[in-house]
Amino acid sequence: MTDTLQSLRRAAEARLRAAGVDTPELDARLLLEHALGLTRDQILTCAHDPVPPDQAARFAALVERRAAREPVSRIIGSRGFWTLDLGLNADTLDPRPDTETVVEAALDAVPDRAAPLRLLDLGTGTGCILLALLAELPNATGLGVDVSPQAVTAAAENAARNGLADRARFQTGDWAAGLAERFDLVVSNPPYIPSADIAALEPEVRVHDPLRALDGGADGLDAYRAIAAQLPGLLTPGGSAVLEVGAGQAGDVAALLAAAHIAVTGVFRDLGGVERCVRARNDR
Repeated sequence: MTDTLQSLRRAAEARLRAAGVDTPELDARLLLEHALGLTRDQILTCAHDPVPPDQAARFAALVERRAAREPVSRIIGSRGFWTLDLGLNADTLDPRPDTETVVEAALDAVPDRAAPLRLLDLGTGTGCILLALLAELPNATGLGVDVSPQAVTAAAENAARNGLADRARFQTGDWAAGLAERFDLVVSNPPYIPSADIAALEPEVRVHDPLRALDGGADGLDAYRAIAAQLPGLLTPGGSAVLEVGAGQAGDVAALLAAAHIAVTGVFRDLGGVERCVRARNDR
């Protein structure tokens, strides 16, 4: 008997639920859309249509990858973030919805969204934060820096993919080392997981995100120390910095910024209520 869209979807949901996946219904639908090249509406309206065996087999293979705890975004090769569609590779962190808090806090610090601002994204990865900001700031330009050449390639491809290549450039670097220019807004989602905590992370993160983008050193604060030391030479007078932080780190990061004479102007919570980013301003 030939499987239908509905029977395949229900079987996939059961398989993913048994594997301990948090969102089996959503993940099964996304994988079905990807495997068969269908829209969400088509999956609903054609629920009882038969699926050719080769397409059913392709879908089943993707479901098994997800059951092994490979993230959906890695399987389909892209992730939605803000208003963007972003490609991933093995050297990029998979952008999380929590990171949109950084975008919101940064935009909140901009009094005139039409201004010709200069933006810097340290540890840019996919370019998600920088590109989301450029999408909202039509006259801004930006630089994304990452230690990984492969991440820089992914970010540049994402800029082109989202029509932002003319206002974004990317380069490899060790945080801001060697940069002589100053910026109106500096953003970063640096690695902040304490080294000893990485082994306990969910397999979607521990196995599939690059370790370099996770490991923040013994206390999780190594990257913030480096960035805070560089910010006075990076920010224009009145310029702002917005840094994503891990749970419980906002106070420590705020103290590092204050010690660098960058005035903390706010701590922002994500949708789960976690203090997710710290914003500061160069008042000197």
